Amino acid sequence: MKKSLVALAALAVAGVASAQSSVTLFGVVDASISGYSNTARDNRATVFPNAFGIPVYLNQGSVKTSRRELANSGYNSSRIGFRGTEDLGGGLAASFWLEAPISNDDGQQGIATFARRSTVSLSGGFGEVRLGRDYTPTFWNDTVFDPFGTNGVGTNLVSTANTAFGGFGTPAASTGAFTNVGSSNYVRASNSIGYFLPPNLGGFYGQVQYALAEKTKYDSGIFTPNVLNSQRQGRYIGGRFGYANGPLDVALAYGSSTVGDDYYVGTTTKVNTLNLGASYDFGPVKLFGEVSKAKNKIDYEVTPLAGGRPDIDLTGYLLGVTVPVGAGLIRASWSHVKLDQNLPNNPFALNTPDPKANKIALGYVHNLSKRTALYATIARVSNKNGAGYTVGG
Repeated sequence: MKKSLVALAALAVAGVASAQSSVTLFGVVDASISGYSNTARDNRATVFPNAFGIPVYLNQGSVKTSRRELANSGYNSSRIGFRGTEDLGGGLAASFWLEAPISNDDGQQGIATFARRSTVSLSGGFGEVRLGRDYTPTFWNDTVFDPFGTNGVGTNLVSTANTAFGGFGTPAASTGAFTNVGSSNYVRASNSIGYFLPPNLGGFYGQVQYALAEKTKYDSGIFTPNVLNSQRQGRYIGGRFGYANGPLDVALAYGSSTVGDDYYVGTTTKVNTLNLGASYDFGPVKLFGEVSKAKNKIDYEVTPLAGGRPDIDLTGYLLGVTVPVGAGLIRASWSHVKLDQNLPNNPFALNTPDPKANKIALGYVHNLSKRTALYATIARVSNKNGAGYTVGG
């Protein structure tokens, strides 16, 4: 559970270099005083020996942990960036976008890495072609249709669970506190080629993205090193298509991220994600919803006699609402996730139910100006059957 009250300040400064080009400095500084509390309870009863020789089980009781800290990015992600556009004539424009994460609570991370976004693009009547590190199509639905925008402790469980579900993490860890750009394709993908539809399609929008694994291939293949995750890990392909007109916004997204491979065993591990999100603004209230399905699967070049490892499924749901109140905004959401390992039932053992969790979040934002706001958020996660999701911290 977390309660936080903080002032959010965003500063954007634009400078025009010429009539045909512009460069903009932009950013957000977000700080919160945060508190977290987690309690784990053993709900199984103590079992004593009996005539059948059942071993003793002693109830483990409960343990509680808590933490207080000065955090960042509780309402909006702290960041600083530079973006620019040059008019090339004939309806064409060239653009760049460099955006760095900031840990303003301790100052450890600043303009040392553009891990949030690092792209260059060409746009025109055909749409936009974008190259570099960027958001994945499948992440957009998780954040756009979340009243909390996947920021702070209000972040929906669909996002929290997928963050862990799609990680691969084989590349060397980043230095110090710098964001590791080689451990997941869930939120962003590096080395990507993206295409965006033009904005004049009567409310229809869409994008496709392909991210290169950047692995070395050997010809002949017998010279391939016997090293895990050396051939395909890191590759991503996905797309998102939607319709936004008036109060309605709805979008469907699909993506496949290669999270592991073993060349000599002949396996490729992928996380395939399909999600559908929508929002409708009634005026007094705005409703949000999302359904998400993710599958961690192993493709076998030669299927083992035992059938191989079963697929692991992650199912998530999200319902949310925002209510404008004067200069403020009330935000609330409920989210649910369930993890299914598809293990066969064993009639001679106690089968563990599938891990699952529910989360409720409630928040209020009070706008002091167009750039500054105060906010407070409280959230609670209830885990069952071994699930271990938290609100953060």
